Amino acid sequence: MLDKFKDECGIFGIKPHPEAANMAYLGLYALQHRGQEAAGVVSESDGVLTCSKGQGLVSDVFTREKLQRLRGDSAIGHVRYSTAGSNRIENAQPILITCQHGQIAVAHNGNLVNAMEMRRKLEKIGSIFNTDSDSEVLLHLIAKSKQETLEDAIIEALNQVEGAYSCVFHTKDKLIAVRDPRGFRPLMLGTLGESTVFASETCAFDLLDAQFQRELEPGEMVVVNRRGMRRSMKPFEEKPIRQCIFEHIYFARPDGFMFGEHTQRYREQLGAKLAEENPLEADYVIPVPDSGVSAALGYARASGIPFAFGLIRNHYVGRTFIEPKQSIRHFGVKIKLNPVRHLFEGKRVVLVDDSLVRGTTSRKIVKMVRNCGATEVHMRISAPPTTHPCYYGIDTPTRGELIASSHSIDEIRKYIEADSLEYISIQGMLDCLNNSSPESYCKACFTGDYVIPFPHQAGASV
Repeated sequence: MLDKFKDECGIFGIKPHPEAANMAYLGLYALQHRGQEAAGVVSESDGVLTCSKGQGLVSDVFTREKLQRLRGDSAIGHVRYSTAGSNRIENAQPILITCQHGQIAVAHNGNLVNAMEMRRKLEKIGSIFNTDSDSEVLLHLIAKSKQETLEDAIIEALNQVEGAYSCVFHTKDKLIAVRDPRGFRPLMLGTLGESTVFASETCAFDLLDAQFQRELEPGEMVVVNRRGMRRSMKPFEEKPIRQCIFEHIYFARPDGFMFGEHTQRYREQLGAKLAEENPLEADYVIPVPDSGVSAALGYARASGIPFAFGLIRNHYVGRTFIEPKQSIRHFGVKIKLNPVRHLFEGKRVVLVDDSLVRGTTSRKIVKMVRNCGATEVHMRISAPPTTHPCYYGIDTPTRGELIASSHSIDEIRKYIEADSLEYISIQGMLDCLNNSSPESYCKACFTGDYVIPFPHQAGASV
């Protein structure tokens, strides 16, 4: 409904805990913003793994009865938005298989750029796939491995793939968490009493009263055995770190900590830098909710222009809705956002958003604000122009659909019918980092500088 990049996936794992499945359910609930298409949990009891998953939100997929059937003291979970593979129940995760190494399940956040190539090779030697998810490729590589231990089989499999992966694996007696050597996607380690907990974001720990310990390092594997003993290793070749900068700008919940940065603070600093780089006079700073709120707060403080919630979001919009037969202008935006009319009448306003992808929604919002009587409408974006798609775990439009890839800022301004349009600069975005090195981030969606080339045939559908 709003013109945004689609969310990715969220993963969770816990061992040992007497209510492991319930903890996984709550952890996924906190990570719901990372994927709303499907959710699943795999638990282990007496050496047997059991899987329950379905399409929809976490609270819709899991009933009390389903969770009671997921017995045992360890579990992994997954919430999904499809970045590789279509939206069907077969692609929901975790994926559970039985092979020569026994039962193994995986929950994966990221995207394997050579998955199609590996899949074709595996199919030629007889592998049969049940999904079109790139994550299943990992399990096939593990299943065919001749390594003596499952840990070594996982390492061998991951050494054959390229791309972004933060994963939790579940076996009959171990929980294994691993992050790719470039660290594209986040993965956190925490403790809950004697339990070890893994999650994509720290907000999952907050809900459980778990203690955040640290982030898994790029290329790190952490193994938790049946007794809860934990050991760490770094079995992969060291590579340049390329954490996703868009996690800070948009994807992560603002109440979290990731890549050494506090998300809310970083977004407010983006807004302040945006005001510093592009000053103007106006009566109100208005965020495009919800993701533009933090940057708008920073912009208002730095500029001295009053902040106001001029656009109110309806948080109860379902995944689908029925439009009346008689067409309503801008219905898709109106059902999500509604203006506070008296704030706009006769006023000069600055609309602050975190991204502008196709421009279609921004155009409708500008028109809606003008119809409320605004005399000037200025758009400010707390990310640089997005000119290239992401191939590392975010579902983005093709390059041809990204308006900034083929239009100047002034051409985009004219299209959205704003009085002015400005983006934060790439350098300004990097200057807002407090504790991490700018060189450690992937900025390919702004620069086209891909650290891992993506095969053309696989990228066509992204």
